[in-house]
Order: sequence, then structure tokens, then C-alpha cells
Amino acid sequence: MKMLLPLLLLVLVSQHALAPVVEVYEGEISVLLPCKYSGFIPENPTVLWTRNDLNPKSVHLRREETDDFKGQNQRYRGRTSMRPDALDTSDFSLTLRNPEATDSSIYTCSIGNERKELKLTDIQLHVKDQELEEEVVVGSESVILQCKTTPDLPEDTTVEWTRFDREIMMVHGYSNGSDHLKKQDDRYCGRTKMNKDLLRTGDLSLTLEYPTERDSGEYICIIYRDKDILRQKVVLQVKEQFPSWAKAVLVLLVLLVLLVVFGGLIYYFRQYFMSVYKVEVDSGVESVQLICKTTVCLPKDAKVEWKDANNRKVHVYENGSDQPEEQDDKYKNRTKMKRNLLEPGDLSLTLKYPTDGDNSTYTCTVYNREGNILLRKQVNLKVRVPQVEVDSGVESVQLPFNTTLHLPEGAKVEWMDNYRSYYNRKVHVYENGSDQPEEQNQVYRDRTKMNEDLLKTGDLSLTLKYPTDDDNYTYTCTVYSREGNILLKKEVQLKVRVRQVEVEEGAESVQLPFKTSQNLPEDVRVEWERYDPEYNMVHVYVCKNGSDQPHKQDQVYRDRTKMNEDLLKTGDLSLTLKQPTERDSGRYVCDVRRNGRFRFKTVQLKVKGRVQVQDQTGDIRNRSSSIDPTPLMADQSV
Repeated sequence: MKMLLPLLLLVLVSQHALAPVVEVYEGEISVLLPCKYSGFIPENPTVLWTRNDLNPKSVHLRREETDDFKGQNQRYRGRTSMRPDALDTSDFSLTLRNPEATDSSIYTCSIGNERKELKLTDIQLHVKDQELEEEVVVGSESVILQCKTTPDLPEDTTVEWTRFDREIMMVHGYSNGSDHLKKQDDRYCGRTKMNKDLLRTGDLSLTLEYPTERDSGEYICIIYRDKDILRQKVVLQVKEQFPSWAKAVLVLLVLLVLLVVFGGLIYYFRQYFMSVYKVEVDSGVESVQLICKTTVCLPKDAKVEWKDANNRKVHVYENGSDQPEEQDDKYKNRTKMKRNLLEPGDLSLTLKYPTDGDNSTYTCTVYNREGNILLRKQVNLKVRVPQVEVDSGVESVQLPFNTTLHLPEGAKVEWMDNYRSYYNRKVHVYENGSDQPEEQNQVYRDRTKMNEDLLKTGDLSLTLKYPTDDDNYTYTCTVYSREGNILLKKEVQLKVRVRQVEVEEGAESVQLPFKTSQNLPEDVRVEWERYDPEYNMVHVYVCKNGSDQPHKQDQVYRDRTKMNEDLLKTGDLSLTLKQPTERDSGRYVCDVRRNGRFRFKTVQLKVKGRVQVQDQTGDIRNRSSSIDPTPLMADQSV
């Protein structure tokens, strides 16, 4: 299978010369062919997706606001769809379900009317069936998951290694010339690395250290290169070197001997090593100390270098003083070592304002003048982030932060979320003795509150109103001095559980609840959509017009939905669904849009079916098919 790799590279080079490339594997549920337009949309517009190597060449046709399948090529029947609001959003992207190898080709997206037609883009779709396989035994130091493409990649290339195990896990991320591990799953923390010159060589392979049986599975290497989206699959099989029963017996025997002969020593050294080499603190502490001490006599010209697991320089001491110009920017103005540290042999490092982004294994290395290693010790740092969990539908939630540190009058307090790895939104800003709502992101406008006299009391907690699952982020509170220096920093993770609504089939109606801030802007658009088992537009309300848009609903929901009047003033965006049946069960999302997504909430609806049973008298009676004897309409959170 590995012999196919050079051929794959040749195919990718030729494809890239033609059009942006999108890759997908056979067996995936769907693939998205992107097409976004920022120009003028003519009257009576028609959006057309075509494939010129077929007859007929029509893949999908959107005429004004409805799809026209009359001239569609038969091989795409029932497999294509576009957004219902494609002409409103100018997003003409095409979803192709159940991609097959024969779907590989160039697809053209065009817009026009009776007079002329404008080609917007060509997309090269490549449906792949081959995959690489890697085998390794438990106990190996590392394994390399191969992923190679053309060399000399653009600087803005992004690479994501992912794995699906019940849910998609981020294994390793790379963008803007460096690793991005904030979204990395905990099981891979400190165990992955990629080549330093990967953009020049095109070798995007991933090294996974100390693989175990839990690491077996399918890994996907996704490459975002210019407008191309390339994928390569690697199947990893981690096998045991010995049979499970033999390994278990061996381990038991070893443990028995160790417990009998060295029990006391094991206990002593366990306590010793845990206290020295593993440090755990709560987010919000002013600083943490990474211990590194030695009784060895060190020469005066020795060099001390602290590095993290990503090989970034945390702190450098040389020639009798610190060398801040050698530090990575992440650690600038955040580290400190003792003066004359070589005399007592205390090489410990103080790290200020630690967050979970600092979770890593730090290595302290001491070199002599010739560059030889005199000493090396490691410290594992774990910063615990407190988690706050609430049910969707509560009026508000508090993100706690209390400090005993004396804060100056001119201090600035700033709460931010981790919306994207490259973009954090301002949630709340307090400065010059008052809130600064004009600096907030619009998503949090009129939804946040902090206590009065917070600088005196030290209570920097944030109250967030009307939380939904769209607010599931890690929030960071940073306190700055008047000069802009960081005085304090803390993170809080918020988890809002999805609202669940249950109703019995035969009920007159059921309400999907969503209450948010009052007095919403008049130019918002409210859309209720359903994504389970497939996408459907349930209800649309355009606030600017002050009316529903029934012509944009899916036929299944026509004349069955209703929203409250004065919803902008009250903030009650709940949806009433009439005559619910089992087919209506699924995941419903309410999107509040204003120049893109403004706010949203998810509601899980379960409609329990009814069956007919015959009792001993011969009468036919209805009985719910669910054993759970819930009321006719139960609204409960999990």
C-alpha cells in the first residue's frame, strides 16, 4: 500500500494546477464543495453546479429559492443539497452525500439568469479509497504516522491530525509556522511532534511517542493549502508483545516480589518523586515554582536552560545573568530564577500567571562551556481549571474568581473566551472604575455583569445571563496594571447541558424553549433548524419585516410551527410545534443571525410513540411505548 504514495503525490500536483482540491474518503457521510460569492446577484438568479465530463452535465440547479432536479444527472439523484438560504447568504456550497470513487472530477459553480452566466469557481474533488497502515508493538518508544505532499508549502498552510473514537479528537495541530496544541486531546498531551521544516519538505508525518493499544485506530491528516483541502488516512495497529495472560502473570509476580522486599522503599521514593517532579496548582494562583535542585558543584560559567515539551525556550541563564532575548514570546515577563543560583545549586523556575495552556513537561538542562550536559531534570506541570456546569434554560450562571491580592485603583479587568485558537472574544471589560460595554463582542452585549467595588472586595466573578450550549468555552479573566502589566490571571470552564424536551405522540403541541436577552436588535433573523437525522428548515422569522417566512420552511413543518409575538422585546424565541410525531424526534437548533451567527441554542426533542393493546374485556386502549411514565409534556434538563 505504501508504494502508492509517490503516485498519489503526482496526482495531487496535477490536480492543484487545475483547481482547488477537496479530498474525501469513500464511506464518508458527505463532502462539502465550497463556493462563496461576494458580487452582485442578478434578478431571477440561477445557481448551477455542473460536471463537464458527464451528459447531462447538471449536478445541482437552484432556481431562485427552489431546487430544480428535472435536468439533473441520474447518478446524483437524491445525493445533493444546498443551503435553503443560499441566495440570501451568497453561500452556494454544495453538499454531496455518500461520495464514491466515480465522483472524482472537476465541478463548476456558476450563477446567472436568462441573459448571461458567470462562472464562480472550479473545484477538483478527489474521492480516495487507499489508506496507509502502520503496525507497532506495545513498549515501542515511538511510531511515525506517514503523511506527505508536495514540498515548499505556503506559510499559511494549516495541518490537523484528528482521530475519531466516539467523537472527533484533535491529536495535533499546526498553523502559522508553529504547533497549536490548545485543542489537543488530553491523551496525546506531550506525546506528539511534527518535523520542524515540514513546509519546505512537505513531510507532514506525525511522531507519536509511547504508543499503547488505546492508540489503535484511524488517523486523518487534513491539509488546508490555499483553497485546497487534502486528506490522508493512516490506520495504526498497536499490538501486545506478549499474550495478555502472560503479561498479567508476570506483572503480578513482579509486584509481589517488590511489595515483599522493597515495600518500604517504594513508598518512600514514590512520595519523594511525586513531590519533586509533579506539580499541580489551580488556575488563578499568582505563580508556581518548578523545582530543580542539585548538590553537585556547578562551574561559574555554566548555562542553565529551561524548555517546555514543544522545545520552546522558557528561560535561559548564562554568563551570570538571565538572557530574556532567547525566551519564547509565550514566556516573556513571566519567569524568574534566583540570583546567584549556581552557588546554592537551586535552579528552580518561578512561572507567573499559569493557565492550562502551560500544562507541559518542563526540562531543566545545565551545560558547561563546551556544551556538554552536566545535569538534566524534568518537572510535569498540571494547572487545574475549575468547571462550572448548569442546565440550559437557567436565568444566569456565575464564573467565580476571588482574590486576596491588593488591586490598584487604576487596574483593568478583562474577561475573554477561547472562541478560536487564533481569535478570542472580549466578554466583559472593567476599566477606570466602570464597565466598558463598547469593547464587548456583540454576542455578550447586555448579558454580563460584575460586582460593584470589585477592586476593593477582590470579587472579580462574572455573571453571564441566559447561557446556552453556544457559551461552552474556557473563559479567562486577566487583571492588568495601569501600565499594562499582568497582575493576575485565571481560567474557568463553562459547560451548559443541552435542554431535553419529551412529549407523548398525540399531544396537541410541544414547545422548544429559548429565552435570551430582551430588546434584541431589529435587524436579526431567527431560524429554527433540524439536523437529526438530516437538515431541515423548521421556521424562519425575519425581524426587520416583523413576519414569518413560511415559504422557506420544509414541507414537513408547513402550518405546524408558531413563534411568540413581540419576540424582540421579550427575548422569548421559543418555538411551538403542533401535532408532534415520532418522526419529529431529533436535534433542533435556533440560530439568531446578524451579519453571521449572533447567538444559538440546541434543544433535543423526543416524541414517544403510542401503541394499541387489547385488554381482557376486548377494549382497545392506547398505551405509551415508553416504559418511563412521564407526564404528557415533560421539560427536563440533563
